[in-house]
Amino acid sequence: MASPSSSTTTFCFQCEDSSNSVTFRNGWRLRSGKFAQLCHRCASVYEYGRFCVTFHSSDDGWRDCESCGKLIHCGCIVSFNSYLLLDFGGIMCMECSKKNFILARNRCLSHETPVLTEESQLDATQTVIEPQYRPRVTESKLQKISIKYPLFCGRVVTPLFQKSLSASDADLALSRLVIPKKCAEAYFPPLSGPHKIPINILDTDGKEWNFHFRFWPNSRSKMYVLEGLRDYMVSKKWQAGDVVTFYRIEPGQKLVMGLKNTSAGSSAS
Repeated sequence: MASPSSSTTTFCFQCEDSSNSVTFRNGWRLRSGKFAQLCHRCASVYEYGRFCVTFHSSDDGWRDCESCGKLIHCGCIVSFNSYLLLDFGGIMCMECSKKNFILARNRCLSHETPVLTEESQLDATQTVIEPQYRPRVTESKLQKISIKYPLFCGRVVTPLFQKSLSASDADLALSRLVIPKKCAEAYFPPLSGPHKIPINILDTDGKEWNFHFRFWPNSRSKMYVLEGLRDYMVSKKWQAGDVVTFYRIEPGQKLVMGLKNTSAGSSAS
């Protein structure tokens, strides 16, 4: 007659060790909802993140992280939570995804002042912009943006400001966008006079657009405008009420302009 304990014998999910001296620990969650039980050796390998490298190195399903190149085993449940599928194909490891998201979020929430350089000459107070122009980018949305667009993959994405397009902003005859003064002086190249300067800005698909940046004297102040937008406006089908958002991506300190077509309920780059 079998002893009562024999019916409750626990085996290591990986090596099937069932020694009475083994203290089992929880591993990954199984489809049944329970956790895989692992012996000390296998559990230690799993907890150090080396399980698939140790036990599945010859199996199929290994892919490179699109950001850091780290090999991830996408062929088993053990590594199910260690990567994200990218919309444009490929995967990103969770370490890269979290690093990208956290750095960008902290920059946005802390209103971090850009590094002073000869090219930027920014004043710290100029980064404090009016509430209506502050980017309304939640943590989840910023993470989705970082994953969705190839341009943002593996880079730090910082939302700078956003603006709802006015009727004049959407006028093809004018083909220009008025940039809020504090935003222009904080995030755009400095202007020494009212003459326009060329400026290259990316859309969220990574296409580079050539515009011109200038200001017009306006009473005792200045009105900053981005000109030469006709082709961009036609391509993106922007209309009054749509929301344009400017980002900075690093490395490179490149400006990116994204557009949300509110009338169509969808986003365009």
